[in-house]
Amino acid sequence: MDLVTEAHRNLLAGNAGTPQTRLPADPAASELGAAGAQVIDAQVMDIVGRHPASSLGWALLAERALAENTAEGTIRAYAFARTGYHRGLDALRRSGWRGSGPVPWEHEPNRGFLRALWALSVAAGRIGETDEQDRCVQFLRDSSETGYTELVG
Repeated sequence: MDLVTEAHRNLLAGNAGTPQTRLPADPAASELGAAGAQVIDAQVMDIVGRHPASSLGWALLAERALAENTAEGTIRAYAFARTGYHRGLDALRRSGWRGSGPVPWEHEPNRGFLRALWALSVAAGRIGETDEQDRCVQFLRDSSETGYTELVG
């Protein structure tokens, strides 16, 4: 077993007694979900504008910008993802999270934060911020190995 895998396993083992953090329902989730895959970027922007605390909304904007696969899209994705990540950290802290511990993918409201974290890692990697990319990937894996697996797909 390599050193990185061993360190990761030990970090997760250290969280075994830490309670899982479960975020409250995302205020924009029902609107974003009701719009389905057909929701256009302008609709997502409108929903995020009305619900700026929604990590899911910011994550969707980031994912769409990343899908453009352009330099401009990557920069927009980085900004959207960073916003979603920080809004998610705020929500986690309000929910009792103390800087470490599981944020399970299985709890639907956590997915916006985890998706924003993943999008941030991808955008950071594309602009050459490998330290940030690695930090975000490790944070995602420490928070939810299932989320990591789902998002890396």
